[in-house]
Amino acid sequence: MVTARAAATFDPDGRSAAAARGFVRDALLGWGLPEVVDDAVVLVSELVTNAVVHAGTAAEVCCLREEESVRIEVTDHHPERGLPSLGDGPVVDSDRYADPDGEGGRGLLMCSALAERWGVEYAAGRKTVWFRLALPVHVSGTRYAVPATPGSDLPSGPGPVHVAVVQLDEDGRVLAWNPDAEALFQHPAAAVLGRPWADLAVWPQAPARGLGLTDTLRMARWEGGYGVRRQDGREVEVYGVQVRLRDTEGVPSTLCLLVLEPNRAVLRSPARALPGERPDPAGPRLDLLAGPVATDDLDTLLQRTVERARDLLDGDAAYLLLTTDDEAEFEVRAATGLTSGHRRHARFPVGTGNRYDSARLPSVHEDLATRPTGLPLLSDSGMRSLITVPLKVEGRLIGSLGIAAAVPGRYDNEDALRLQFAADRVALAVESTRLTELEQLRRGSLSFLVEASDLLAGTLEHEQTLALMAQMAVPTLASWCAVYTTADHASPARLAFVLHEDEDRIDPLRALLDKTPVPEAGPSHGVRFWTAPAETAEAGGLTDGPDLAGLLGETVVLALTARNRVIGLLVLGVPAGVRFRQEILELAEDLSRRAALALDNSRLYSERTATSQALQRSLLPPDLPEIPGVEVDVYYQAAGEGNEVGGDFYDLFTIREGTYGFAIGDVCGTGPEAASVTGLARHSLRLLAREGLDAPQVLRRLNAAILDEGSRSRFLTLLYGELTPLPDGSTELSLVCAGHPLPLRLRTDGQVDRAATPQPLLGVMDDLDLTAERLVLAPGEVLLCVTDGVTERREGRRMLGDDGLAEVLTGCTGLTAGAVAARVQRAVERFAPEPPSDDMAILTLRVPTRRQV
Repeated sequence: MVTARAAATFDPDGRSAAAARGFVRDALLGWGLPEVVDDAVVLVSELVTNAVVHAGTAAEVCCLREEESVRIEVTDHHPERGLPSLGDGPVVDSDRYADPDGEGGRGLLMCSALAERWGVEYAAGRKTVWFRLALPVHVSGTRYAVPATPGSDLPSGPGPVHVAVVQLDEDGRVLAWNPDAEALFQHPAAAVLGRPWADLAVWPQAPARGLGLTDTLRMARWEGGYGVRRQDGREVEVYGVQVRLRDTEGVPSTLCLLVLEPNRAVLRSPARALPGERPDPAGPRLDLLAGPVATDDLDTLLQRTVERARDLLDGDAAYLLLTTDDEAEFEVRAATGLTSGHRRHARFPVGTGNRYDSARLPSVHEDLATRPTGLPLLSDSGMRSLITVPLKVEGRLIGSLGIAAAVPGRYDNEDALRLQFAADRVALAVESTRLTELEQLRRGSLSFLVEASDLLAGTLEHEQTLALMAQMAVPTLASWCAVYTTADHASPARLAFVLHEDEDRIDPLRALLDKTPVPEAGPSHGVRFWTAPAETAEAGGLTDGPDLAGLLGETVVLALTARNRVIGLLVLGVPAGVRFRQEILELAEDLSRRAALALDNSRLYSERTATSQALQRSLLPPDLPEIPGVEVDVYYQAAGEGNEVGGDFYDLFTIREGTYGFAIGDVCGTGPEAASVTGLARHSLRLLAREGLDAPQVLRRLNAAILDEGSRSRFLTLLYGELTPLPDGSTELSLVCAGHPLPLRLRTDGQVDRAATPQPLLGVMDDLDLTAERLVLAPGEVLLCVTDGVTERREGRRMLGDDGLAEVLTGCTGLTAGAVAARVQRAVERFAPEPPSDDMAILTLRVPTRRQV
């Protein structure tokens, strides 16, 4: 007796065999007959190939479910092309109809080997090859969850079942009204289009019945019963399913499918209790989408889904697999409770080899000890019971969701159906988010090298370049990265930088690489696989430790070649069980070429910067001498990034015992050219002053030296003086202010006055008439000397100027020399929001009171 039937016709083309295999597989699995799927698929594949290739006609495949067997028929329409035969024998149940060494008839040989019975039937214009497979005794432990609808719930009544389709806009107004809606509710479409749905829907208002109509229409999905007013004013009870949609421009709408209440089984989800029915003993309906999830964050969506599924079904572990682009493999994308065996992004075939475990149907595994699943993900996990449900979109398998428990028999058929209902809701969100992620990844791969070049070109710091190389490789290309660098041709490479996507594993990985022999440079181009880290870890017994468990899979080495020499090595690695894809290796090779050039540029820049900084430091004075009875403090800032010395300079040095020279000057311009004149001025001042020349003579000799520089000379403003502490606690100064901002004197009563008069600057005229001015600083008084970077500080049209500086100095009465310099420096910085654009030097001299001394 035939209890179920499924049939399909396939066109005569090369894709028909694969389509027929899928049809038969789905039909038999849908009937809960996984035991015969493999044999049936093999036989149907051969027979359909014979029909569409050799006979050249369409193939009709019919599956018949019998009480103790399955009969499958494959029919074509060219019987005269015949059945290859080796002799004359009976048509049915013969094994002599095909030549095992020939090209034809092999499907019949397979029928004779695999089928319980088989045969060929001829009719006018058609030929049918059939076979029958006996159903083995089902082994307890695994079963497929198939919803069973009671007969009382099936639609009944005369005539066809009308399914009304009503689409509503964002404001709840009718956008579409199909003919079945007209038949059910007697409203013509023209009369209802644009009307509020609330005018027609009779929504239950009792608080116990849930949300109101407006809130319900905004839900992603809802189903249940309510009333609808017909044209004659009567109310009819309907059962409806509402789904929230968005069009290509992002405009939302709600699609309502409605049937009369007696026909509710047409739309009702299998696990949903009807109004008035007893609650589902397995618990309330599952919702895996609770809480907001960013639509472009696939990892967050998947991880939240597995955690919520595990919690709602009281499981000990959960996992979610997604199919690869070719739908041939599953990839582990999220898991919880499987820390020992879970490796993210590990892959394995969709068909695991276990004929009782299909990823395309919801399954209940009562005891994995009796019949283990084919998933390597659960090996040695300690899980005993498991339910799995497929994630499908438009009939296409996109993933699998599994919930496991450590005890056997935890889950039943109802649990699987409830989880399947929830998975159906989450599948579309997962697929949409995954497509968004794939599009982003494709776009990212196209722009990766351009972005990498821009980033690497944006820095010349050696250490930052190393960090950027690793950060671009992890996790885009690999799970960890190491960079080796060489100082020159003769020296071996050294480990310079290590990065892992898990920060806790960076130190163990570095420790392992330190123990591993450095990889050889090898060829200057191409990718080489490197096994030394895994061998070192295995030799040291480290592979089973928590720090390195699962860390070392494939490892590759790429030479960093720049300017025709190898300057380092880039090492990339993935976890155990993961292999590098070819496109990733090609991308890594391109990255290594760009990174090598950037690394070499940063090395050259670092060497030249170090040389420049060493030369600049030589232009700065050494530590300031201690002067008895005088406090001295200096603040200095050169304009320009990386400059330590500019056109401004200062100095304080011993001329002879008891007498000290000090200077503060400003060379025209900034940068290295000005710094060269700075060095000439500072060293000439020291040399000339110690020869016994007085201040005017020192400056005239310096002026001549500057003019001797010819085209490299620059004019210079300079305040130079000699100071001598006196026995009474005061300090005598001899000053020459050659074109420089005048020094300011702060008296003990807060009065500020100029301490010198202006004289010609240096580097312009041959003959200079300079005179020294004498000044005595009493205890408590301050002499403030600055360059024009202080007085010419601007904000728009405002300038700090001499008066502004004097006002700042007035408030410094009683402060130490260091405090005065700091207050002046803060006042300059706060005067304008922009950073200073000119060199700046501040030299402060203060004579302390006797009590302070």
